[in-house]
Amino acid sequence: MRGAPSRAQPRIRSALRFLLLCAGLFLLVCLIRWQATLNWFGNFLVDSDRLEHADLILVMGGDFWGPRVIKAAELAQQGYAPLVLISGPPYRGRPEGERAVEFLVERGYPKDLFAVFGHLEPSTFGEVIVLRSELARRHAKRVIVVTSSFHSRRCAILFRLICPGIRFLSAPADDPHYHPEQWWTDPPDRELLFSEWTKILGSVLLAYPTYWISSWTRSF
Repeated sequence: MRGAPSRAQPRIRSALRFLLLCAGLFLLVCLIRWQATLNWFGNFLVDSDRLEHADLILVMGGDFWGPRVIKAAELAQQGYAPLVLISGPPYRGRPEGERAVEFLVERGYPKDLFAVFGHLEPSTFGEVIVLRSELARRHAKRVIVVTSSFHSRRCAILFRLICPGIRFLSAPADDPHYHPEQWWTDPPDRELLFSEWTKILGSVLLAYPTYWISSWTRSF
């Protein structure tokens, strides 16, 4: 038995050398193809799916008179869903969605194409949690999610974690403030990318485990 550790040590050292070699090769590839690597980090934030007919189109809060609501309205007019549900907290005393509907009706879209879901959640994580109940109330099984391009990956991850019984399709709206290619050359792009990556990691590694444990505890 005394000889067992000595026989295991060479195997451990070999495994560590192999792991270090793999890590070194990975870093070397990243250094050689640094631009492609950086582009991957930028493009990863943009999640885009092939669209199918859905029960509704959901617009995430934060842009009630810009690319998000316009894209959602256009998708509805193209027949992808019979309803656009506009989510968002209050803005100057009124739900964002009400202001978005006014904005869209002024541009010729029919008012009965839209519904408003107001809430008080300041974060995307909280918004997804309260939307879970609303989507269940509407018996939604397939939902097209429209949000800004840089925000689409985080939304897709959170919806699939928190609402596993619903199929979500991502339809990101172009954002003039985010450029996934060459993002590192522009300070606002860099700030936006680092912020989103931080929020993705925080949501997956901290917020969701805390939410899951809390939900599991309440079930007992």
